[in-house]
Amino acid sequence: MHVLPAIDLEKLPRDVDALLGVIADLHSQYSTILDSLHAQLAKLRRMHFGASSEQLSGQADLFSEKRELPVPPEARATITYERARSKGRPKLPADLPRSRIDYDLSEQEKSEFERLTRIGEEVSETLDFTPAKLSVIEHVRAKYRCEKGGESTIRVAAAEPSPIAKSNASAGLLAHVLVSKYADGLPLNRQERIFKRHGLEISRATLCDWALMSTELLERLLELLKLHVLRSPVVFGDDTTLDLILGGRGAVCTARLWAYVSAGAVRDAQGNWRDYPKAAYFEFTETREAIHPSRFLAGYTGYLQADDYAGYHATFRTGRVIHVACWAHARRRFYDIAKIQKPPGLAAEALAFIGRLYEIERRAKERPPDERQAMRQAETVPLLSEFRRWLEGHYPTLLPQGPLGQAVSYVLSNWQALSRFTENGILAPDSNLVERAIRPIANGRKAWLFTASARGGRAAAAAFSLIETCKLNGVEPFAYLKDVLGRINSQRLDRLHELLPFNWKPLAA
Repeated sequence: MHVLPAIDLEKLPRDVDALLGVIADLHSQYSTILDSLHAQLAKLRRMHFGASSEQLSGQADLFSEKRELPVPPEARATITYERARSKGRPKLPADLPRSRIDYDLSEQEKSEFERLTRIGEEVSETLDFTPAKLSVIEHVRAKYRCEKGGESTIRVAAAEPSPIAKSNASAGLLAHVLVSKYADGLPLNRQERIFKRHGLEISRATLCDWALMSTELLERLLELLKLHVLRSPVVFGDDTTLDLILGGRGAVCTARLWAYVSAGAVRDAQGNWRDYPKAAYFEFTETREAIHPSRFLAGYTGYLQADDYAGYHATFRTGRVIHVACWAHARRRFYDIAKIQKPPGLAAEALAFIGRLYEIERRAKERPPDERQAMRQAETVPLLSEFRRWLEGHYPTLLPQGPLGQAVSYVLSNWQALSRFTENGILAPDSNLVERAIRPIANGRKAWLFTASARGGRAAAAAFSLIETCKLNGVEPFAYLKDVLGRINSQRLDRLHELLPFNWKPLAA
């Protein structure tokens, strides 16, 4: 918080020139505070009311029409921005189930002609929706009286109607509750009302027990998921908050969900590049102390793509983990300033530099890592050198505590980590991969995501880990959880890895 000292009129100079100097100094300080407050207000407005994404190719929020951005004289460029618009009705997927309704001329219409010959048909499609419905599965176990050697006993065929003990919920119903809560942001109290509309009373307490017990069953897979992430050549890291209600219904404190996503590429036995399977691992903690990421990364060796959170610094100092900073975080600082600058100024020029950086990345995206690295060395490294000279040239003219001064200082102080992605083609220029994993949690936590205990926090972490890993691998979360919940109790321990989303194959396949 900026606080200016009170003015003591007795200590003000009586000389006019000296007094003008005091006024100019105070004006500069007030201008710095005002600029900072404007930037904070714009950031808060964007967080609460603006779009959740910041598309580098568009920046439509910054410029509503085509406009030439001011750039340094030695590298002037014209960048235009157009909002992509969808046209017409959405195309209906070919794999959706279809039913047919035939229409024909009425008998009266046919009677108006002497002869009719059908020459074809015209087909149009409408998209229909069938609401979910509840049903009962009867598990009928054969019962026998068995006799042998003059003795008899009763035997009943084995069955496992529900994955969790003392429950009448099927694997499909449990999967629906988990996906609704953790993927679709539907709190249990709303699910309770939905089930009631379908004619069934399922209390919120019962739904809570189902969610806790089914996620604890799925926790058997989490250690394998964690090992997979820690074997990755690149790990993306980030965290978000989670409301923890102390004592069940008492005061609320802020807990954390840490997210780690595996990425990068490795060479196979033939020397060809292949993507390392992506997986998301979430960890629940009650604080944001540095011990938590340090403990998780204790045995890891590789790259960590993350922001400049001080809690990672101890890990970076070991030399085992190399920091790759995030250009999206750096860009956001200039974006928040450019949103309120009219006409566009230095912040817009900085965005133009970063836009050129991402244009190179768009062209290099589909290339193998070694070609991508060569392209970055040839094009990105000279661009970054130019950008650094531009930043260093303007920084002395900026107020250090002003928003733009802080944005430039952040980039310069993290320059080595921000430039590191040019050294290896398996790296990315930003940590958007993990940000996309936590964005649904961060955006919706105040409305629906909280926990009344550490047990609930661990349940959320387990559900998010598997659901987000499904999304990263193009697996439908409900189908996956329904199948895995139905199989996990009978799965051999040495084959649990087969149930991880990137290895999973449904039994029907």
